Amino acid sequence: MASLKEVKGRINSINGTLKITSAMKMVASSKLHKAQEAIENMLPYERRLHHMLTDLLGSGLRVESPFIVKREVKKVALVVFASNSSLCGGFNMNVIRHLNERVEMYSQKIGKENILVYPVGRKVADAVKKLGITPMGDYQHMSGKPNYKEAAALAAELMDRFIHGEVQQVELLYNHFKSTSTQVLTQETFLPIDWVQSSDPKGKDEEEVSEKLSDYILEPTPHILVRELLPKVLHLKIYTALLDSAASEHAARMMAMQVATDNANDLIQDLTLIYNKSRQQTITNELLDIIGGTMA
Repeated sequence: MASLKEVKGRINSINGTLKITSAMKMVASSKLHKAQEAIENMLPYERRLHHMLTDLLGSGLRVESPFIVKREVKKVALVVFASNSSLCGGFNMNVIRHLNERVEMYSQKIGKENILVYPVGRKVADAVKKLGITPMGDYQHMSGKPNYKEAAALAAELMDRFIHGEVQQVELLYNHFKSTSTQVLTQETFLPIDWVQSSDPKGKDEEEVSEKLSDYILEPTPHILVRELLPKVLHLKIYTALLDSAASEHAARMMAMQVATDNANDLIQDLTLIYNKSRQQTITNELLDIIGGTMA
């Protein structure tokens, strides 16, 4: 059994850890409040805009765009969102594990040299280097402070590469903020935009198509609208994924620090019980020695 001094030292050490985890939980909770408000304000707008354009393209209009053209995949770009720091549970590990799976899958199909990875966050950037892949730029600052201008610049680079045929597919990999206790690993195809099914009038009768068309008054022409709005939707998609990942990170860190704080409290209670029992045993032994000496 450990001595009273050792047990007391462990209790003091865990108390110090408890103060740190409790403080980190409060900081993460404060950041989560702001990040949650940002994503909850942005996500419905982004989804509604996407849904509106999908309905528009699905109403029977024939609109051409380079962003909906599907080609044989010879090169792929993966945009992976993680964090710059740890102590956030399985937040980073889940993303990195899935990235490894995607890299393994595409390596067998097109070769590792044809995989471009855009790591948003230091943790995923380090993981990409371990895979033997050179990251396509440094985006650590975007993970710490989501910014629409920088997100739009990244989206513009991806769109430019896609239009010029440098990549034939772009995927997003991030944690979606579902609730404070739940973050869902999400994989989305950023480009090409899969609106073929929505815009294909097959299976729709003329009355249904006509009814959908009557729901919209378009000014200027549909071609100009789609040409102007599609880039905005794509820019917004990257920014929304960035906000989503940031909210998930703070939620995961808050929950991890809550679990660590609870565990520290439980451990302190157990050690305090051991300390009290040991102290009681020591006092009892000393009393027995005194009594034994008196009897002698």
